[in-house]
Amino acid sequence: MNDTAQRPVSRYIKLLFKIKAHEIRSALTSFVFMFTLMAAYYTLRPVRDAMASDWSDAELSWLWTMTFALSLVAVSVYGSAISKIKFRRLVPGVYAFFCLSFLAFYLGTQTLDNPVYIDKTFYVWLSVFSLFHVSVFWSFMAETFSKDQGKRLFGFIASGASIGAVAGPVIPVFFSATLGVYNLMLLASLLLLLTIPLIVYLEKLKQEELDRAAPVLSSRDTIGGNPLSGFSDFFSNRYLLGIGLFILLYTVMSTFVYFELKNMLAEFDRATRSQYWGIMDLIVNSLAIVTAMFATNRLAMRFGLSVTLSIVPVIIIAGWLVVAAAPLLLVLVGLQIVRRAGNYAITRPGREMLFTLVSRETRFKTKPVIDIVVYRGGDMLSGWVYTGLAQGFGLGLTGIGLIGAGIAFLWAIMAVFIGRSYDHDRLHSSAGKPD
Repeated sequence: MNDTAQRPVSRYIKLLFKIKAHEIRSALTSFVFMFTLMAAYYTLRPVRDAMASDWSDAELSWLWTMTFALSLVAVSVYGSAISKIKFRRLVPGVYAFFCLSFLAFYLGTQTLDNPVYIDKTFYVWLSVFSLFHVSVFWSFMAETFSKDQGKRLFGFIASGASIGAVAGPVIPVFFSATLGVYNLMLLASLLLLLTIPLIVYLEKLKQEELDRAAPVLSSRDTIGGNPLSGFSDFFSNRYLLGIGLFILLYTVMSTFVYFELKNMLAEFDRATRSQYWGIMDLIVNSLAIVTAMFATNRLAMRFGLSVTLSIVPVIIIAGWLVVAAAPLLLVLVGLQIVRRAGNYAITRPGREMLFTLVSRETRFKTKPVIDIVVYRGGDMLSGWVYTGLAQGFGLGLTGIGLIGAGIAFLWAIMAVFIGRSYDHDRLHSSAGKPD
């Protein structure tokens, strides 16, 4: 295409998506990268969630405890790998590893005879993968784009997650009863393999086209340092602790809704439950697409991140109060849809903008501690809290709804705090200077 034909297209893209001409290829490649990752995950997510209704609240809480323990080990191993593996091999290596893991999982289903063992192992492993692959992706995005670019582009890139999350559940929704659960692992493995050439291409575009300051390290070098420095960095930095608490409060929202839905859907068979969870995924991500693509960047640029990050928590306060007043399945499903759509479209890309200000070591060592260990630790704690409230104290959905509204209020306060820190560049020195 010649320059004359490109100019109107570039102007249109800039007006509609706030993407500059020299950023188009990088933004679109990142969009496709995110789409592919989420399509792989959401092919398997409804299957995992359908399994949960076979287990009691205590059994599920134990599985979440195991997920937290495995996440802690995985992040520690990842931190060690970051210190030793050359940077240009780090990100593609992560996705190649997960690709092989799902292939191995599929082979295991063909040779092992204990379906309960397979189901619970798969549930834990996919739960670890669900956060790990997204955390590494956004670390890579924060490394690729600057603060200004992140505010403009991350909403558009995040819409790739929503579109991928719409495409992914189509297979389990329509074919889970006939195709079979375990064959989906082969498809997920193939999709993850496709991300590797996209990573290589993005590295090339970063060097050739983006207005990015020269990195502290060459892509050929290792990040180095203490493999566990991400943990010490997190606990010594007020800004990072604020992000961690923000995520912790979000996980409580997720857990309470998830457990209630799991219990209400227990009366259906697994194939039907897979379809229900898949339908919710389709609705959630269909709603999130337009918001992430067109609204998130405008919110962040016009009102700042403190307002952007607090929008969903404020909505969830009202949502929990409605659930408390009308504790019905349909109302709870509505809260789940609003919560997750808001997270994908607004909260998640907003919180990922926070990491465009910090150093490469913080992005790749401390960020997984926050995204994975803190998140899964929150899952574990809130899972046991829910089990105690529901089974120990006999608290129903009305009581859970009132408690949820109070926690959502605290979540909104934390959103304002970390958003203001970002808007005013008030970072503790241990977070590091921007690359």
